[in-house]
Amino acid sequence: MNEEDKAFNEIERQAKQRKEAVRATIATNPYRDFVINEVLQRIKELRPAVMPLESMGRGKATHEWFDILVKDIEEMKK
Repeated sequence: MNEEDKAFNEIERQAKQRKEAVRATIATNPYRDFVINEVLQRIKELRPAVMPLESMGRGKATHEWFDILVKDIEEMKK
C-alpha cells in the first residue's frame, strides 16, 4: 500500500467517524421526533384542501407547498 492509498484510507476513516458523530447527535436530539411529527401532521392537514385544485390541473409546485406549510406552522405558534 503506497502513501496515497494510506492517505485516502485515513480520510475515509475520518469521514466515517464524523458521519457517526452526526448520527449520534441527531438520534439524541429530544426535539427531532416532535418536529418531524409536527411537519407530517401539517402536511396531512393541508393535503385534502388542495386536491380539488389538482383535479382542475392547478397543482402546486414544491416551493409553494413549503410556503404554505411554513405559514401554517407560524400561525399555529402564535
